[in-house]
Amino acid sequence: MGNKGNNQLLPFVQLISFNKLLNHYEEQAKSKSSILAERAKAILKAAEPYPELRDGFDDLSIIEKRKDVIETILADTFAPALTKNEIKTASIPYFNLVFNPSERFQKILEEAGKDFVLEMREMPEDVQYIMMATVVLGFFYGYNLDFKRPIFYDIPDKNGVMRHYRVLYNADFMELIANDNAKELTKEDVNELLEDSDNIDLWKEKIPPYSFTIKGFVICNMFDVTAEHSISEIKSTLIGGNKREKESFMVDFQETFRSLFNLRDISVGFSGYEETTNRFFKIYGKGIESFVLNNKEMETCDAMLCDYSYGKLIGESSPLAISNVERYYKKSQKGQPYKNLYEQGFRSAILAPIADEGKLLGILEIVSPNIHELNGINATKLEDVMPFIVSAVLRSIEEEQNLIDAIIQHECTTVHESVYWKFQEEAKKFMAAEAIGEQPSFNEIVFQDIYPLYGQIDIKDSSKERNLAIQRDLIIQLSEIQDILKIAHQSLKLPIYEELMFRVNNHMDEIKDTLFSNSEQAIFDFVHEEINPVFHHLKREDKVLGKQIALYEEHINSDTESYYDHRKNYDESVMKINMKLAALLDRKQEEAQEMFPHYFERYKTDGVEHNMYIGSEIANSRKFDQLYLNNLRLWQLQTMVEMENKHYKLKPHLPVKLDVASLLLVYSTPLAIRFRMDEKRFDVDGTYNARYEIIKKRIDKSYIKGTNERLTQKGKLAIVYSQKKDEKEYLRYITFLKSKGYFTNNIEVVELEGLQGVTGLKAIRAEILYKTDEESEKTYTYDDLMEALEA
Repeated sequence: MGNKGNNQLLPFVQLISFNKLLNHYEEQAKSKSSILAERAKAILKAAEPYPELRDGFDDLSIIEKRKDVIETILADTFAPALTKNEIKTASIPYFNLVFNPSERFQKILEEAGKDFVLEMREMPEDVQYIMMATVVLGFFYGYNLDFKRPIFYDIPDKNGVMRHYRVLYNADFMELIANDNAKELTKEDVNELLEDSDNIDLWKEKIPPYSFTIKGFVICNMFDVTAEHSISEIKSTLIGGNKREKESFMVDFQETFRSLFNLRDISVGFSGYEETTNRFFKIYGKGIESFVLNNKEMETCDAMLCDYSYGKLIGESSPLAISNVERYYKKSQKGQPYKNLYEQGFRSAILAPIADEGKLLGILEIVSPNIHELNGINATKLEDVMPFIVSAVLRSIEEEQNLIDAIIQHECTTVHESVYWKFQEEAKKFMAAEAIGEQPSFNEIVFQDIYPLYGQIDIKDSSKERNLAIQRDLIIQLSEIQDILKIAHQSLKLPIYEELMFRVNNHMDEIKDTLFSNSEQAIFDFVHEEINPVFHHLKREDKVLGKQIALYEEHINSDTESYYDHRKNYDESVMKINMKLAALLDRKQEEAQEMFPHYFERYKTDGVEHNMYIGSEIANSRKFDQLYLNNLRLWQLQTMVEMENKHYKLKPHLPVKLDVASLLLVYSTPLAIRFRMDEKRFDVDGTYNARYEIIKKRIDKSYIKGTNERLTQKGKLAIVYSQKKDEKEYLRYITFLKSKGYFTNNIEVVELEGLQGVTGLKAIRAEILYKTDEESEKTYTYDDLMEALEA
C-alpha cells in the first residue's frame, strides 16, 4: 500500500490506524457523564484484543477481518441517523480505498454497476508527490503552503449518467512520524523549494521518498457537484479553442449536458441564424447536428417556425420548451418546427435562442425521445450556461470572420511577408490615431532605393495555339451540324435545311485557313440563335434525328455551350505548365528568402511571371549589401533554367506539346516602389522609374536589330540589359552555371531593335542544356553561389 501498488514513489509510508481516535475515547472514559464514559469504555474494550488497530497496518485484509470492531470504533464519527443522507466513508488520503461507507455512498457504488472501479480523477505523479510533500511541510515542519488541489470521484448513476462528487478530507485522526531518512529543513531549504517549485528532483532531495510514516485514517465527506461541474465543463469547453477543434468535442459536450440535466437520452444540436436573410443555417463542425433543420443546409425562419415559436425565440428571445412534441405537431396542423422534430422521433425538446444585445445569433437545440422529459421547469437550468454559449458563438463568429479575411487576403490580395512589418507599423499608427479620436488614414507604403528583378517563362505562340484549338473545335462542330442537316433535308425535303447547310458551309470556309477575331462569336451566335432551335424542334419530331442530335449534344460542353475538345487539351496543357512551374518557383523562393529577405510576387498568365525587389528599406533591421543583389540575380538565373528543365520533362506528357521561352530583365538603377491601394500590389513610383515598367511590358515582343528574328526562342534564356557592367556580371554567372551543366557553349550577345520610347537595349542569349537525369533537380547552396560571386 505504501507505493499505491503501481511503483509510484510517495514521501511517506501510509498505515491505517485508529490510535488517535482511541486516545480520544481514553479521555472520554474519564468524563463526568456516565453515558459518555460507559460508551467510551465499551469501545476501548472492543478494540483492546487487536493492538494492530492502534499500531497501524498496511495489510488491507485486516479491514475485512476486523470489520465489526472498526464499525464500533467509528460509530460516533459515522452517525447511524445520517447514514442514509450523508455521502461519507473512511479512507486513506489520496487512495481509492473505501471502508465503513455510509449507506448512501454504498448505494451509489452499487448503482454504478459491477464493472465500475472507484478511482479518483487522475493527477500527474509529480503533482501528487509535491502535494503530499506540502502536507509534510505543514504537519511536521510548520510551513503551511497552499497547494491543495480539489479531489473528485466520477461515478455513473443507475441510468448511466455521469455524476461528479467533490471529496473533502477530515484529517483530525492522522499522525505524522519522521523516519530515519527524514531531513532537517531550514527556511532557506523551503525558499529554495518555493523558487523552483516544479523541480520534482529537488522535492525528493529535501523530502525523500518514504522519509515519514503517516498513521491514521481520514473521513471523506463527498458532495454531489454535478450541476456546478457541468457548468464549469461547458464553460471551459467553450472557452478553450483547442478543445473545440478535437474530434470528440460534440460527444463530450453532449455528455456534459446529459449530466447537467441528469437525463441519459438527450442530444444537443445547434442552428445558426443569418439576420440579413432571416434564415437558419447548418453549422459546419465535427459532429454538430441541427435537429430543427433535419439535414437541410438552410431554411427561412418563416418556413421553419410557426407564429408561436417565432414569437418566443425571435420576438421575446426566450427559450421554447416543447414538453409534448406530438401534441404541438398536431395542434399546429403538422407545421414546423414540430414536424422535423416529430419525424426524427423526438417527443420533447427545448429550443433556446443564442442572442447578444437583442441580436439573434443561433439556436441551441436540446431534444429527447421521451415525452415530458424536457420541459419548462428543467429549461431553467440553461440560465447558468447560456452566457458562456453566447460568448463562444461570438468568438466563433469573430474567428470565422478573421479566417475569411485571411483567406481573402491570402488568395486575392496577399501582402508578402517581407514587407508585412511595414503594413503592421502603419496599421498600429492607424489604431493609435483612432484611439485618441483623430480621423486616421492608412499612409501609403513606399520603399526607396530598391533594385528590381523580373523574369518570365512564356508559352510560345500561345495565341496561335489557342486559335488553332478553337478553329479545330469549330470545324468539327460545324461538320457534325452539317451532317445532321443533310439527313434532315433528305428525310423532310424542307428548303430551309438546305439554306442552313449553305450558311454552315460558308462559316467553315471562312475559318478553314485563318480564325479571325470576330469569327468565333459570329459562329457561336449562329449556332445559339438559329441551329439550336431547329435541333430542339427536330428532336421532338423525328426519333432517328433525335438520337443523332443527342449524340451531337453529348459533345457540347455545358460551360462554353460549344464543342470543347482541342480547346480543353490546350487549356489543360497551359494549366499543367503553369502549375508545375509556379510550384517549383514557390519552393525555390523559400530558399532565396533565407539568404536575404526581399519582396516576391508571381502570377500565372500564358506562362509564369515573377517580380522581385530587394533593398535595405525592405529588409527592415538587416543591413543590405550589393552582394545580396548579385546573389539573388545568380539564384534567379539558376532557378529559371531549372524551371525550363521542369517543362522539358513535362512536355512529352502534355495533351498539346507546347513550347516555352524564358526571359530576364536586368535593371541596375535603384528605384522606388509604391503599394497601389486600388490594385493591391506594388508598382514602380514616379515618372523616371516608369521606364522600367515600359521595358518590362514590351521586351518579350522585341526583335534582334536588323532582323525579323524574335529575341525569345525556345531552348534559350534571354537576359535583357542596358549597361556594360551588367553584361560582364551575367556572362560571369553563365560561365559558372555552364561549369555546373546548366548551359551549352552557344552563348551570344545581341542588340535589340528600339522599342517605343526605349532604345539601347542589349541581350545575352544562352542555350540551355537540358537534362534527363536527377542532376537537373540539383540545387546549389548559398556557399556555392557566394563562391561564384567572389571568383
